Amino acid sequence: MQKPVFLESHQVIQSSALFSEIEAGLLAEQASISPKFLYDALGAHLFTAITLVPEYYPTAVETGLLTQYTSEIAAAIGPDPVLIDLGAGDCKKAALLFESMKPASYVAIDFSVDYLKDALEKLQSQHTDIPMYGIGMDFSQTLKLPTTISQTPRTFFYPGSSIGNFLPTEAQALLAQIKREALGGGLLLGVDLMKADDVLQAAYDDPLKITAAFNLNILRSVNAIIDSNFDVSHFSHKVMINHSKERVELYLEALRDTSVTWGGKQRLFKQGELIHTENSHKYSIASIQQLLNRAGFQSLKIWTDAQQYFAVIYAK
Repeated sequence: MQKPVFLESHQVIQSSALFSEIEAGLLAEQASISPKFLYDALGAHLFTAITLVPEYYPTAVETGLLTQYTSEIAAAIGPDPVLIDLGAGDCKKAALLFESMKPASYVAIDFSVDYLKDALEKLQSQHTDIPMYGIGMDFSQTLKLPTTISQTPRTFFYPGSSIGNFLPTEAQALLAQIKREALGGGLLLGVDLMKADDVLQAAYDDPLKITAAFNLNILRSVNAIIDSNFDVSHFSHKVMINHSKERVELYLEALRDTSVTWGGKQRLFKQGELIHTENSHKYSIASIQQLLNRAGFQSLKIWTDAQQYFAVIYAK
């Protein structure tokens, strides 16, 4: 049976670099932890659970769009693409496209390498005719594919509105890198659209508190990387909707004065102090078009749901 091939990226995820990045965030005046650290093995499973919660609309709406318009999407992309899945996770969204798209090969990229390996091996067993490759990569800073990946035009797939985790300038830089790496191909992008506060609040603070567990788990992820002593019970999940910047912001709020130490360093978090863990920018059709244009994409095809909650865009 054919097995997926796991490749070394040009950018190995260096523990020393991750340590330095986390430390700088914790020592900043406004403490922060990059959202990529949400996705350790447990975090990846918790996020999968979030996508099953009814209040978390993005996955269900995006999946509906990919299913409803699968033939149109495949026609826009063209035959036998090299499909490159950024932040692949459990690979299930990409798998929705296989039947209509018939990719020549599938490349799954994710920060959580162990989770990706399990998902990709399962997917390969279900689609033995598609060559599959896995790459452990932190593409939040630099996106550069190994030379072993086909040098023909590539189709990037970046679902889930993960582009919303980046500041607009960062998002433009990443999209420009995707444009370069596509080698004349394109990008299939999922984008969350701005909507009512009550819908956003419920999606990011669900009644089962799965999102809260997901957010809090970042402290355990950090403990494992820098050997810090965060006590998860000393913090709570907090959601803010920032209208001026059109985004949802996630924080962890200290429930009491608590001191955290690591590698000879220390940070005292006073009761009520916040650690910023994620931004989720929401777009209008006009603003995402402008962002893609600035990154070098000119030709856009857009599919949205009836409520205008979400958009799937093919950009080239």
